Amino acid sequence: MAETNRPREDDEPEGTKPQPGSPNAENAGHSVFGMTLEEIIDATGEFQHLNELVVLQIRRSGGLKSPDDYFPLVTPILDLLETEIRACSVQGVTKQQMKLIIQDWIDKEIADVK
Repeated sequence: MAETNRPREDDEPEGTKPQPGSPNAENAGHSVFGMTLEEIIDATGEFQHLNELVVLQIRRSGGLKSPDDYFPLVTPILDLLETEIRACSVQGVTKQQMKLIIQDWIDKEIADVK
């Protein structure tokens, strides 16, 4: 089994965890901070929605002539999404809030492509 570099929840220094009854207590363990873009997309369930945007972009560009065409087409989409996530995220954002941020961004991009 591969070991991760993520600290376990009980490894956090005392006083860093939200205390019961605090405004962030209900979000404890559900923050998207410290996650990769892939983990965020997976956690929010937005993979299929994002894939819809990617497929539309591929069609708009005339399709893929070779497998080497995929990453140059997809990378800018992922970079823009990551920028949007960074711009809209605040400490304590929940996965549900992040899902809405991602949904709105993808919907806007899809509308722009159509």
